[in-house]
Amino acid sequence: MAGTKVLCVAEKPAIAKAVAQHLSGGHVQTSAVTGNRFVKNYTFDFNFGGQLGNSSVTMTSVLGHLTGLDFERQYTGWTSCPPAHLFEAPVRIDVADDKKAIANNIIKQARHHQYLVIWTDCDREGEHIGTEVRDQAKAGNNRIIVKRAKFNNTERVHVLNAARSLIELDERQANAVAARIELDLRIGAAFTRLLTLQLQNLHDTLTQRVISYGSCQFPTLGFVVDRFLRVKRFKPENFWGIKVTHSRDDIKVKFLWKRVHLFDRAAVTMMLERCLMAKKAKVTKVNQKPTSKWRPLPLTTVDLQMMGTKYLRMESSKVMKIAENLYTRGFISYPRTETDQFDKGIDLKKLVEKQLPDQNWGQYAQGLLDGNFRTPRAGRHNDQAHPPIHPVCWVNRTALTADEHKVYEFVARRFLACCSDDAKGQSTDVEIQYGDEMFHARGLLVLERNYLNVYVYDKWESTQQLPNYRVGELFEPTEANMFDGKTSPPNYLTEPELIGLMDANGIGTDATMAEHIKKIKDREYIGVQPQGTGRNAISLLIPTRLGIALILGYDDVFAGIPDSPSLSKPFLRKQMELEMRDVCSGTRLRTHVVQQNLDMYRELFIHTQMRMNMLKAAFRKYIVEEEDV
Repeated sequence: MAGTKVLCVAEKPAIAKAVAQHLSGGHVQTSAVTGNRFVKNYTFDFNFGGQLGNSSVTMTSVLGHLTGLDFERQYTGWTSCPPAHLFEAPVRIDVADDKKAIANNIIKQARHHQYLVIWTDCDREGEHIGTEVRDQAKAGNNRIIVKRAKFNNTERVHVLNAARSLIELDERQANAVAARIELDLRIGAAFTRLLTLQLQNLHDTLTQRVISYGSCQFPTLGFVVDRFLRVKRFKPENFWGIKVTHSRDDIKVKFLWKRVHLFDRAAVTMMLERCLMAKKAKVTKVNQKPTSKWRPLPLTTVDLQMMGTKYLRMESSKVMKIAENLYTRGFISYPRTETDQFDKGIDLKKLVEKQLPDQNWGQYAQGLLDGNFRTPRAGRHNDQAHPPIHPVCWVNRTALTADEHKVYEFVARRFLACCSDDAKGQSTDVEIQYGDEMFHARGLLVLERNYLNVYVYDKWESTQQLPNYRVGELFEPTEANMFDGKTSPPNYLTEPELIGLMDANGIGTDATMAEHIKKIKDREYIGVQPQGTGRNAISLLIPTRLGIALILGYDDVFAGIPDSPSLSKPFLRKQMELEMRDVCSGTRLRTHVVQQNLDMYRELFIHTQMRMNMLKAAFRKYIVEEEDV
């Protein structure tokens, strides 16, 4: 008979069900009487070992965050107070109306249990949700002892190990999330109310529109507008260059000019004339050497989003939603990770073995086990929380939708590629001097494709082989001509490029980047313009007039002010994210970080109020008058 009574709470119903099945060995009783049709209670016995020992367990779940932060009721109306007052208006934490039944279920269950074990996702957000669960459980039983299970996939052995290696909740990570939630609420609400109330009467299209501001979404929009304006303002320049070809052994070699091109036609003409006067070119260098194309690093969240939008033709938010679903069903590891190095304790060959049944890459996996396995490369990032994203088990294609299979296939192929050898080849570089100018040509022969055989997303092809040139030999080029052209503008941003910019500039976390991009699409600050067809199809991000007006309006507001941080640039949010890390590490207090950022944004808010005419002028230009950019 189990002595200890333990309440376990997961972040999602699917995780609760999977964990309950593993801990119970399949001997579980299910109750749907929880007040929420998605949430169930599972009861079973399990031996945690250690202090808990043989236990009678009730496993249940929440549906993400239980509570939300909002202003006290007298401040929730749009005209209830001047927007500036929201920087210090009192706030309250409430259980959301649609989560009250879930919270009541936890309160009720806690009354009959001695221990609470949190099974939320092991990241910052999961720690915060864990504290929300704890607070509800304490409301039902103030003496309940709280523990935390640390896990990153729902494989049986992993779950059992997590249950028998319980740790404490990380209050510092939860505090970092609480700080971010308060800052986002106060800053976002103050600026959003100011913008909406001041600008909605300028034009009919703005009357019913909420013109929102967010400290992440605004710099994200800024990247798109900045690239758009660079394209529109681009002025092409004429350039000239020299091309040299030489035919030998039925091979036509194209030599590239080391200067690439120049913008002075007369100078290029003179240089070409000197080449022609020399008549013969001299081979100054022949370099034939082995070369490699490196296998990819283990998969991170940012890489999954970038590669997913590029190769799978999906929006990053959809890629992440599918990856979350694959994780909750136990097919892949936790998809929110910054780590690009596998821990030495993970049995990678066992994970490879699980892919043997697949018709498309099972034979390749067998080859790895037969001697081709290589230890994956180690990147420079390790969040100390989750391993790189990898398949936990093999999934039959029939169990997945078409889009789910695309994401799963990418994760599986990427993992197998990580465990493979680099592609091997041989490169030949030839350099010649013709007159006073230097030219070069390169050939590549791919000898061993290795990881490329499974990672179909990378390309590395052999080029036409170069003839056998010898250092010091002279030859007369078959052709030497001058060519001309015009410089090309940069292209509009694509979603993979935008994610890369956000990652490099610290905008959002790997877990929230897709949400910020989706938000500026939903709010019609940017649109998506398809370009190309088939495998060459890409989606370009184009700002709307509203998006352009917001960014240029704010740039005008802060123009000419020394050392003034721009709201459309990433620096403010990047600094805030760094301070959140300080809260996580314990070097900064949550209260200090919140107050410091509120003071800074309050100054920017006051300045925006004082120069609101600048914003209105931008809106009149791009929205009301509908002038071309």
